Amino acid sequence: MDRRPGVSVRLKLTLSYAGFLMLAGALLLGAVWVFLLRYVPDRAMLYNPDDRPTGGVFPIRSVLLNVFAPRAAAVMAFLLVFGLVGGWILAGRMLAPLTRITDATRTATNGSLSHRIRLPGRKDEFRELADAFDAMLARLEAHVAEQQRFAANASHELRTPLAVSKALLDVARADPNQDTGEVIDRLHAVNTRAIDLTEALLLLSHADQRSFTREHVDLSLLAEEAVETLLPLAEKRGVTFETSGDITPTLGSHALLLQLTTNLVHNAIVHNLPEQGTVWVDTSARPDTVVLTVENTGEKLTPQQASTLTERFQRGTERVHTDHAGVGLGLAIVKTITRAHDGTLTLTPRPDGGIRIAVELPAATSGPS
Repeated sequence: MDRRPGVSVRLKLTLSYAGFLMLAGALLLGAVWVFLLRYVPDRAMLYNPDDRPTGGVFPIRSVLLNVFAPRAAAVMAFLLVFGLVGGWILAGRMLAPLTRITDATRTATNGSLSHRIRLPGRKDEFRELADAFDAMLARLEAHVAEQQRFAANASHELRTPLAVSKALLDVARADPNQDTGEVIDRLHAVNTRAIDLTEALLLLSHADQRSFTREHVDLSLLAEEAVETLLPLAEKRGVTFETSGDITPTLGSHALLLQLTTNLVHNAIVHNLPEQGTVWVDTSARPDTVVLTVENTGEKLTPQQASTLTERFQRGTERVHTDHAGVGLGLAIVKTITRAHDGTLTLTPRPDGGIRIAVELPAATSGPS
């Protein structure tokens, strides 16, 4: 928003310093007048005319005032000049860190997020502001980099089904006698994957913006619902469930937390042993938090491999060879939803193979009204 130019802060501080200095000088001169000059007689008088050879006429008030007034005016003029010059220099030194912060802000506005203020010196208000600004720039830089990677990956992932669809249509058009049923089935599968990817991207965007209404949700009920929904898939793949837990009330979006739970259970089923796999689903309540834990059997993972599973479009070696390969956003969605609900996500490889995923969310302080 355009605004009319005004008086600079440095000039305001300079005038304030000079004004306070002038006020202090005026108070001091006033004190001299009140406590000294008022006791000087206003008539001529003699003192010790006989006892001391130095005796003489005592100075009267008017004489002292004539002598004192010009010098007081000179002192006030000096204080004014000294206050303006000294205040201008002092204000400049005090506002120097603010100038560095302003320059860094302009640099960031122009698109350079790698610049840092790194204000030297001991911790004070300006140092705290500069450190907070540096931390904000670091978060923004990381977020922008993540969004750029995400946009590139999303473009690549969306381009693949579109390219496959175009190739299938080109083949069908080049060979009119080809069985259209097979082409339609393959197009249906490719379109389904593209739709799933698009819906996952929309869900990620919705969770990132935190544009949802918080309500009382019981994670244990969501876990039961997710297990019941995915039970046919588990039976098809020879995976058994073991569920346990307590009532775990929290505040958040019912739809997003259900998506989180479903993604965790689905991920545990799909990335399991080829046969006789197991999935453990547990909910527990702590004094200030509630925890949803999903474990499964499977291949052994290193901590480094486990830490990359929440990256967007990150797929394990098994995902691309199954009939439920997904779009590579399952655990990324879990991470985003957890972060949007002010929770923490922990992935820990199991010694015997598989992984243990724990989602810890703030507990609801009271029941639904």
